Amino acid sequence: LCIRDSPPPPAPQRRTGFVLTGKVAAGLALATLVTLAGAALGGGAVGAHLAALGRPAPTATVSGPNPVFRTASAPYTVAQVAELVQPSVVMIQGQSAGGSGVVLSADGLILTNNHVVAGQDRLAVKFSDGRTAQAGVVGTDPATDLAVIRAEGVTGLARATLGDSDQLKVGDDVLAIGSPLGLDGTVTAGIVSALDRTVTAGNGPDERQPPPGMGGQEQESGTTTLGGMIQTDAAINPGNSGGALVNAAGELVGINSAVAPEGVNLGFAIPVNTAKQVSEQLISKGKVSHAYLGVSVTDATGQVAGALIRQVVPGSPADKAGLKQGDLLTKIGDTPVTGGDTVVGQVRGFTVGQRVQITYQRDGEQNTVTVVMAEKQ
Repeated sequence: LCIRDSPPPPAPQRRTGFVLTGKVAAGLALATLVTLAGAALGGGAVGAHLAALGRPAPTATVSGPNPVFRTASAPYTVAQVAELVQPSVVMIQGQSAGGSGVVLSADGLILTNNHVVAGQDRLAVKFSDGRTAQAGVVGTDPATDLAVIRAEGVTGLARATLGDSDQLKVGDDVLAIGSPLGLDGTVTAGIVSALDRTVTAGNGPDERQPPPGMGGQEQESGTTTLGGMIQTDAAINPGNSGGALVNAAGELVGINSAVAPEGVNLGFAIPVNTAKQVSEQLISKGKVSHAYLGVSVTDATGQVAGALIRQVVPGSPADKAGLKQGDLLTKIGDTPVTGGDTVVGQVRGFTVGQRVQITYQRDGEQNTVTVVMAEKQ
């Protein structure tokens, strides 16, 4: 993708961040912290209790009143949408962590977050009707924090109806459904608060990895930068990871992934259109082909927001398009660049062969080039 160089460290200050919402185990929700692009990382944990998978299915909880959802065809209540969607959302339990998932096929294919299943040798799935099954990993993609697992020996499962996240608008009604703190079948209501957010996820403060090689990405240890995220005020908590964000018609529009521990109702979901592309590749070949730009970038420090190119890989898509060291990237596609994380997040959302317009400044003049994304090797 690209290497993101770190700017000089700022003066010490109180750290804030966001929490990846999986990792529930042994009475402890391991709160992996994330930050908006350019913010500092921190560490922390949230206590939680995860009951055994074999307990009776609890009654779904719905936050707040039961408002009417508005759609173009007919009004639906939160309860009606929840009843429609809940059978396609599952709880996932590993040896040391757990979360939620969304059923993709009647024979057991389930979409979830990579951080829910990473490092888990054995997985168990609990369905909304109380049934349980063992599951194996079909494929994982740490770059997008998505994974597909398959529940064994099951048939006739209720599948999620996949929507179109490109049609979302700020203010649209949504529901988040999953297993926060191990409470499967939990439903919370909210709206789409913002679109196209860039979020960087990590496990702890100031843990540096060595650069993975030119054309890769340097980030905090265990971190992942995700672009194009959906921001919602529907309550999302540890254990919601991999669960469903659905629209007023009950269509899946996002995979819940992260929440701000020090904010109020700041949750983030991976758009379903990204999840479609990734899951199809994981199911068909067990891995994902990622777009590659071939630059090393750092946050701009001048009056113009953007990402400064520190180095361009010879022969890369960026090089072929004419981008050079010292260029200031200000827009990728329709997305303004606010820093290096924006570049990383946006490139991760592109497909191999996709043509993308990049706007940049060179010697005070604004220019635009079209870059054809190559496959990351």
